[in-house]
Amino acid sequence: MADPKLDLNLQFAVKKSRRPRRSDFRRWAKAVLLGDAEVGLRVVDEEEGRTLNRDYRGKDYATNVLTFVYGSATIGAPLSGDIVICAPVVAREAEAQGITLKAHYAHLTLHGMLHLQGYDHETDAEAVTMEAIESFIMRRLGYSDPYAANS
Repeated sequence: MADPKLDLNLQFAVKKSRRPRRSDFRRWAKAVLLGDAEVGLRVVDEEEGRTLNRDYRGKDYATNVLTFVYGSATIGAPLSGDIVICAPVVAREAEAQGITLKAHYAHLTLHGMLHLQGYDHETDAEAVTMEAIESFIMRRLGYSDPYAANS
């Protein structure tokens, strides 16, 4: 079986100084990809993150990552969607958790890609499955387990 193809459109609405490289985002997204996908990944500021979360989820605050899935799964068709990562939230969370900014971006990219592929964490069983995949891939990429007690 051939490796899944990823068409990743990266957009940055924040300064380059505090965000990972394009190649990092591409590597993280591919690490968890199960099938072909067309994905827009946008790193935004707090205002845009808050607006999107309010308008699409009814929650008036900026969250770390949002995933928007387009269309439905059709055999042979690539997945399609957008992932939005809010840079100021990621920075605050990384500092509060005592982890590197790069590791947190990696984790949230994986998290968004899993949502795009139908994974969720609404129930305990779903959360266990999704967290196990994230932990495995993060360790495979050379980062600490984001769910370990002292990561």
